[in-house]
Amino acid sequence: MRIGFIAMSGVRAWDPELLELGLTMPGFVERKEVIAQLPSLGLLTLAGLTSNLDEISYHEFFDFNRDSPPDDQFDLVAISSFTAQIEDAYRLADLYRESGTRVVLGGLHVSSLPDEAMEHADAIVIGEAEAIWPQLIEDARSGGLKPVYRAIAPWNLADSPIPRFDLLDPAKYNRITVQTARGCPWRCDFCASSILIAPRYQTKPVSQVVSEIRRIKAIWSRPFIEFADDNTFVNRGHSRSLMRSLIPEKIRFFTETDISFGEDLELISLARDAGCRQVLIGLESPSSVGLNGLELRSNWKLKQLERYHEAIARIQAAGITVNGCFILGLDDQSTEVFDQVLKFVREAGLFEVQITLQTPFPGTPLYDKLRREGRLFEDRFWEKCTLFDLTHEPRGMTAQELRSGLIWLSQSLYNEDAVWDRRQRYHRGASPESSASDDTSRR
Repeated sequence: MRIGFIAMSGVRAWDPELLELGLTMPGFVERKEVIAQLPSLGLLTLAGLTSNLDEISYHEFFDFNRDSPPDDQFDLVAISSFTAQIEDAYRLADLYRESGTRVVLGGLHVSSLPDEAMEHADAIVIGEAEAIWPQLIEDARSGGLKPVYRAIAPWNLADSPIPRFDLLDPAKYNRITVQTARGCPWRCDFCASSILIAPRYQTKPVSQVVSEIRRIKAIWSRPFIEFADDNTFVNRGHSRSLMRSLIPEKIRFFTETDISFGEDLELISLARDAGCRQVLIGLESPSSVGLNGLELRSNWKLKQLERYHEAIARIQAAGITVNGCFILGLDDQSTEVFDQVLKFVREAGLFEVQITLQTPFPGTPLYDKLRREGRLFEDRFWEKCTLFDLTHEPRGMTAQELRSGLIWLSQSLYNEDAVWDRRQRYHRGASPESSASDDTSRR
């Protein structure tokens, strides 16, 4: 069979004013560009599970207003999409089905709203796709494709193949994704990935991670790796072993983790030596307001709040920059949050900062809560799930106050003087040996 793996790529704000401001706000523009340059690790992994009997290819599709869909002739296409691009994914799927090509849809949104997705596909995948993919391919080859494939048992990362990085155009990508762990034990109410796709936290064997990185290095001479993990350093034992094994590989990488990373000086040192350039940490709020009840199982982040500054200082002193992520519009946050975030960023000396709006992705407890409370602006607002667009009525301020605050804070954080000041403050605090040849920014 001829199989096309198609990723819906790129992130864009729906709000026209935010889109226009994005032309001059680096935080928006650069984040969009970074995401657009990351290939779909999920599709490349499924390609690695596909028989050599099949002819396969990988494609990315950005925008119906700008691009034409891949015009290759396929017997089957597998389309993966974020919620913000799912309407375009459905439109693309409909075009392929009209031409006689069978379509498989999967991903977080499809797992959240399977009945909706089934209207646009010959088959959908619910949950982790790896376990059912070989059977799906066999069914497609024999003409017995089923409408629904549901992963029952959790996929064991130890059984994962090396993703088909060779399907990528080396000149097109400036960073490549690798997964070292799946899921997160904290289970925040706004996070769909660790609830729907990966309900059980697990790590990938270190030897497998190293093998994947060596495969990447055989294609890219000096790759920048982005670990596609929800929380890379939460398992300290695995993390130390992984970092020690990565030191000889001489790579550079970015990853996401939680603030407890700043408590382990040995792990920080190992990560720096292994090539860690930046960590994104979900701080979520600069104060206790909004943190209470954020996780389904505990108030872990609320308990860590007093350690935020000290942890950030430890990480950045070692030469690893911190990208602190804040969510605006958390319940009970007032308009004071915008000044509080700005003050926190300056006092903590964060190298980089990312601000987003609270977004109720379908399938999350947050979505169910806001829908139950009647606070969603629309029943179907998927194109606005960009993290920058308003989707519901906040509880501690008006929607207009939240939108205006987002714009004001973005302009305050991302103007040239503010960015320059953050860079200078970081370089004054980082150790000389770690900052002498700094390329820590993901941008």
